[in-house]
Amino acid sequence: MVKADLITGFLGAGKTTFIRKYVSYLLERGERVCILENDYGAINVDMMLLSDLKSENLGIEMVAGGCDYDCHRRRFKTKLITMAMLGYSRVIIEPSGIFDVDEFFDILHEDPLDVRYEIGNVLTIVNADLEEDLSREADYMLASQCSQAGRLVLSHVQEVDRARIQRTIDHVNRALSSIRCGRHFALGENVTALDWDLLTKEDFYEISVSGYEETAFEKAFSMDENSFSSLFFMNISISKDQVLENIERLWQDPAARGVIRIKGFLIDDPEKETWIEVNATRQETRISRIPRGQEILIVIGEDLEEGVIDNYFPAKYSTTHVR
Repeated sequence: MVKADLITGFLGAGKTTFIRKYVSYLLERGERVCILENDYGAINVDMMLLSDLKSENLGIEMVAGGCDYDCHRRRFKTKLITMAMLGYSRVIIEPSGIFDVDEFFDILHEDPLDVRYEIGNVLTIVNADLEEDLSREADYMLASQCSQAGRLVLSHVQEVDRARIQRTIDHVNRALSSIRCGRHFALGENVTALDWDLLTKEDFYEISVSGYEETAFEKAFSMDENSFSSLFFMNISISKDQVLENIERLWQDPAARGVIRIKGFLIDDPEKETWIEVNATRQETRISRIPRGQEILIVIGEDLEEGVIDNYFPAKYSTTHVR
């Protein structure tokens, strides 16, 4: 049977970065792996960031977005059936940062996937410097993604002290309690709080056998009722430097308080055809050079004021996409 791992985590936690490291470990161990990008968006930035990893033993696929929840679920199931027929030993599923984890369990328990797959691990990536003042809905999303995880893997631990790490774990546990979930996370038990660049094979092995928990919790809303959405901006008509300046200005704008994350690609040098990747949250903006890209910014958040955000990123093409 094919093992299926779900790598989930709240917006901007670092799922894609972790997957690069985790998959490298699995390939060194001799596994044949497929990464399945399960995103509601019609344009998947994370898939582009992983595309350089493709090889004989590593495939990358995407569940096409741009449709409603039921349609997306059918496409997800069809893609998993196809993956099972291609000889992979493990499928790594990376959903969007806004995802109902129950979908993963429900689909894998359905015929014919129940005889083709076994659930390996559910790993939830959480920023060690998690924002304290999350909305009730954002806390619910955080808790629902942690509720069935075999392990929390904290990102950016090298940037904070031990007390801040503990406050983040306490925040997760409070969020779990608020949805009447009995799960509890603790350092030294089911939390990995190490610098990812220093993870050893032993650390990755421990992560790879974390398993999962099918636990009950109180549902607050369905996927069709949540207030999260994304705005896509393509062919932006201002310079890269002005875009980066506008991102910093946006965080100070009360009318844009619903924005949680901005990610995408910008042209760095048109003559040399070089690109940068942008990954911005209220805590920081990370810029890295990449060999290729597609000019696009995606603004993700709750109750987004499209008219306000449009002014920061004037583009020849923009659109709203729920989730």
